[in-house]
Amino acid sequence: MTHPITAGIDGTGESLAALDWAAREAVRRGLPLRVVHAWRFEAHEAVDTGDSATQEQWVRDSVGEGARAVRERHPELSVTVDVLEGDAVETLTALTAEAEMLVLGSRGHGRILGFLVGSVGQQVIVGAGGPVVFVRAGDRASNEVAAREIVVGQQGDPEDSAAALGFAFETAARRGASLRAVRAWTLPPVFAYSPASLQLMDEAGGLEPYEQKALAAALAPWRERYPDVPVVEHVEMGSAGQVLLSVSGTAQLMVVGRRARRTAVGTRIGSVAYGVLHHADCPVAVVPPA
Repeated sequence: MTHPITAGIDGTGESLAALDWAAREAVRRGLPLRVVHAWRFEAHEAVDTGDSATQEQWVRDSVGEGARAVRERHPELSVTVDVLEGDAVETLTALTAEAEMLVLGSRGHGRILGFLVGSVGQQVIVGAGGPVVFVRAGDRASNEVAAREIVVGQQGDPEDSAAALGFAFETAARRGASLRAVRAWTLPPVFAYSPASLQLMDEAGGLEPYEQKALAAALAPWRERYPDVPVVEHVEMGSAGQVLLSVSGTAQLMVVGRRARRTAVGTRIGSVAYGVLHHADCPVAVVPPA
């Protein structure tokens, strides 16, 4: 079964940039594009917003205009449009189960705050069954030419980042881009050392060589599967979020794995994905574990 690339739009500049990004990616992958808007009827006492049928028609007209523009730019692309009534988070999250990826717009890219990923986007990431890509309003097709790298974060054991690495390698292969695999490391507290880990580090020649070998091991099966993708292995001491952001300026896409954590106020995405989503200078893909 062929899964489409799904773009969730709401008529804002960010979501229209996301729609353009999704259309280009659908063409590269030879997949159909599904354009979706999730809405719920809302009456307003101070403003005449019309009845449910009127609001739905407004929504359909807005979504249809965006889809028509995409068809004009990509006449070879199969485009379908769905206006779905219901909660945005529940609707978009459910769509990730039947999509190659879900593409959404950020709420903007401020000078200080960077990506302002709204609560809807963050909640969708937590429950998503597939990759979710966030695109900012200023994204253009020319950015993909000016910046040739796909940047992917690798953490933990090979299986911990397998889904993110697979997505990044496939995307790089489709685009003819190089890939920069980033593994950040920090000095662990003394009590975190175990005799077994100390032995492994001694055999590797120290902490940084140990991290380099760990990254190489995680990349090995993907380099074998995608031998034509040039790979830069980037190992650097520092927090994962800071190291990834330091190379985001050369990236046309950044890929990170999803790590959700439960808190007293609900489930939240991990700090690395959160920081990158809010501050990266390029589109960001968050990939759930396989």
